[in-house]
Amino acid sequence: MSAHVLPIRVYLVVFFSLLLLTWATVEVAFIDLGSLNLFVALGIAGFKATLVVMYFMHVKYNERLIGLFVVGGVFWLTVMLFFLLVDYWSRGWQPVPGW
Repeated sequence: MSAHVLPIRVYLVVFFSLLLLTWATVEVAFIDLGSLNLFVALGIAGFKATLVVMYFMHVKYNERLIGLFVVGGVFWLTVMLFFLLVDYWSRGWQPVPGW
C-alpha cells in the first residue's frame, strides 16, 4: 500500500477553512437564532469533522472499505445516541426528588 502524498497547499486550505469555520461557530454563538443555534453549531461542527476525517486522516484517498468503516462508525454512533435520547425523553413521567 503506497501512501498518497498531498501538496502542502491542500493542507493549508483545509487548515484555514477550519479556522474560518471555528470563527463562524463563535460568531453564530452570539447571534440569537432561537432554537436554531444548536443546529447551526452542530452543522458547522459536523462539516469541520468531515474535513478532518477526509483530509487529515486521508480517508478521501484510501480504499472504499476504509470509508465504509467510517460510515459504519458514524451510523453506530447515531444509533447509540438515538437510544440514549429515547431513554432520556421517556423519563418525563418520573418525579425528580427534591423539586
